[in-house]
Amino acid sequence: MDPKRPWECADMTQVRAEIDRIDETMVDLIAQRFGYVERAWQLKKDPSDARVPWRIQQVIDRVKDRARATGMPDEMVEMVGAQWRNMIGWFVQYEEEKLMGQQEQRGKAPDKAPGDRT
Repeated sequence: MDPKRPWECADMTQVRAEIDRIDETMVDLIAQRFGYVERAWQLKKDPSDARVPWRIQQVIDRVKDRARATGMPDEMVEMVGAQWRNMIGWFVQYEEEKLMGQQEQRGKAPDKAPGDRT
């Protein structure tokens, strides 16, 4: 079924179906974004690499600019920016935890040297 534009919806059933379709797509896109976050922590070396303030601000600014370009009201632009900041905060915390776990694993010395059978 092809997506309908808002003005093509003849009743609330169609409107709700389109909103549900969009919600599913948004969740799918956030899941895709998570895949890149998953890869990002694997490429980083240290937990401090997860929190990059200039990059976080760059992403927020781009999202807000995109929201404005679509004609969203200013209040919605600010809300979208705030929600994006929350999502990024969760992703950053996730990366930090993964990197700390990786660092701890590297820091653990084996009880015996490799090949030591005593």
